[in-house]
Amino acid sequence: MQNKTFFLKILLLIGLSSSLFSNILTQYREKGIQNLEKQMDFDLSKKEYWQKYLKNIDTKFGYLETYKNILACDKSKSTLSLYMKDKNNSYTLTKDYSAYTGKIKGDKIKEGDLKTPVGIYSLTQKLSKVDSFYGPMAFVTSYPNIYDRYRGKNGSGIWIHGLPTEQERDSFTKGCIAINNANIKCLDRNIDINETILIINEEFKTDSVSKKELSTILSQLYAWRYAWLYNDVETYLNFYDSSFKRNDGLNLNNFSRYKRRIFDKKESKSIIFRNINVIPYPNKQNTYKITFSEIYKSNSYSFSGEKVLIIKLKKSHLSIITEK
Repeated sequence: MQNKTFFLKILLLIGLSSSLFSNILTQYREKGIQNLEKQMDFDLSKKEYWQKYLKNIDTKFGYLETYKNILACDKSKSTLSLYMKDKNNSYTLTKDYSAYTGKIKGDKIKEGDLKTPVGIYSLTQKLSKVDSFYGPMAFVTSYPNIYDRYRGKNGSGIWIHGLPTEQERDSFTKGCIAINNANIKCLDRNIDINETILIINEEFKTDSVSKKELSTILSQLYAWRYAWLYNDVETYLNFYDSSFKRNDGLNLNNFSRYKRRIFDKKESKSIIFRNINVIPYPNKQNTYKITFSEIYKSNSYSFSGEKVLIIKLKKSHLSIITEK
């Protein structure tokens, strides 16, 4: 009954004079609400829908529904740049901060290697009371993230912080990003950490991400959802790379056996994706980080929370290498 009410509201929003409304109403009359819902789920997996949807969207950093602020660290130029979403929903350069990064060049691999990681990170916490060496405050990053752990990287304590208020310091860090104290206070005034993503690269480029690739990824994401929603286990598992390893260490063979047992139940389910973000992974060709809020409901299980996928795009096919 809830689904029927939901779809009738959609039809009213489309408008009684619309030919699209007439077509949908005919499908509803002839095949019922479940078939209509299935067709709409399938249409979300079509590239044409996403190409039209993305036409006027700023894809400078990828496809972003959650983040209002982008922090872009260019290690080669020793800068931390703040991009903010403006009234036109475009990301505009607002501030450029000079920054110190790790003493040793290259991507962080292990604890104590004095390197700043390359990757995509959230800001998990603001620390207002820190040792004077870190200036007035610090922002804690999510290093190591799911992709770091997949690749066997370790270490912790990668922050964005200020400069010593009582000590002298070197012109580098042990792996953190450090900016002067006036700038970290300025940064604090301008961002909400829940709406900010940090992208660290050896050399940062702000060329717009290909809408063609993004529409392919988004349509494939919904093709994966379609197979999941309608219990097509073979198509569903075909989205997982041979190198797949889940965040908890489950490999592809064990994961496949587990999923086959679930799909064998043939349960009806509801799967909704919200707050989708698709960001190209720095220094990794055809590799993307996808995050979204997932609401999953079936008779035997329900889940509501954040989902993270690291995917490779292989000949226009989404291939999941790890997930959480």
